[in-house]
Amino acid sequence: MHICFITSEYPKPGYPHGGVGTFVKIIANKLVEFGHRVSIVGINYENKSEEELNDDLKIYRLKPKNYKGITWFLNSKSISDKIRQIHNNEAIDIVESAELGLAFIKKQKNIKYIIRLHGGHHFFAEAEKRKINRWKGLQEKRSFKKADAFIAVSKYVKIHTSKYLSYHGKPVRIIKNPLSIEKFKPDSNIPVNPNKIVFAGTVCEKKGVRQLILALPYIKKVNPEAEIHIYGRDWFFKDNTSYINFLKKNTLPQIGEHMKSVFFHGPVSYDKISEIYAGAKLCVFPSHMETQGLVAPEAMAMEKVVVFSLTGPGPETIVHQKTGLLCNPYSPEDIADKVNWALSNPNKAESIGKNARAFVVKTFDQEKIIKENIDFFNELIN
Repeated sequence: MHICFITSEYPKPGYPHGGVGTFVKIIANKLVEFGHRVSIVGINYENKSEEELNDDLKIYRLKPKNYKGITWFLNSKSISDKIRQIHNNEAIDIVESAELGLAFIKKQKNIKYIIRLHGGHHFFAEAEKRKINRWKGLQEKRSFKKADAFIAVSKYVKIHTSKYLSYHGKPVRIIKNPLSIEKFKPDSNIPVNPNKIVFAGTVCEKKGVRQLILALPYIKKVNPEAEIHIYGRDWFFKDNTSYINFLKKNTLPQIGEHMKSVFFHGPVSYDKISEIYAGAKLCVFPSHMETQGLVAPEAMAMEKVVVFSLTGPGPETIVHQKTGLLCNPYSPEDIADKVNWALSNPNKAESIGKNARAFVVKTFDQEKIIKENIDFFNELIN
């Protein structure tokens, strides 16, 4: 079987990427291990075309076209042309994209087109308290009409997306994001800092990092030595203003002297993130909204106590005080309450960590998840 992923986020050395890029890298390499061919097609970070052509994994980074008003059309055409070229040489069975990815792609005969629900424009609009952008909304609706099937990474994203967009009676399968239980496992060789609270992910408003910072004074009332360590790429406002700079200028001053206990470390490679979790006492991801996310299950697989959001798919991922803790992501006081509980109940926390790994092994194991994807692909093809 030959699967083609449309994404411009596939990890490239020297450039930050988000969860979609990490996901595609994981699933692409595992599909190759299972004997399938994979192509990745997207727009390059640099102003040139590049190709990495291995036996069964081929990455095509296309030169970006920047012409005011029609950039979207020209880049989509480049992707469509490349997919057609690949298909003519090595027949493609499945093309997969995120929510907006099929809007202006020209479909080829004998290919099944899938949208994987990573969290589209409509999905996040509510959580970010913003109106639907008319242009992006139209693109997403157009993209959904073209899809032959959908994969939802959680029950929540399937149901919530259906409030705004139609699946047009096409198949929708819930398949979790895959996770390497061998890569993410307890590591006794790395000492745990008893005061270290770790956040990992894109540093932006919807990830709840501002509320986590504001929770620190409440945390320090019970645990005065606590520190917050923030790992992840920066996010930028429309005027290109850095969100991290926004936090340093506007949020840190609100916590006064406690600002000295907040550390920004920048992006961390996928290969190193497990070491960050290993050194943490607990991990806190108070996202306002997620489709599923990778960071919470990753940290849980390492037997860390995870404080996750009670919104969105949080309850699908964590049973409160059994496999982790759920917090109100909009309330610094509630985030602090859950953190303080974990730090003040070490025996219960240890039990939660072991339960968390057992749950992740059962639910997110790569081998199991990849087989579910392959089975679904085969159903569509046949």
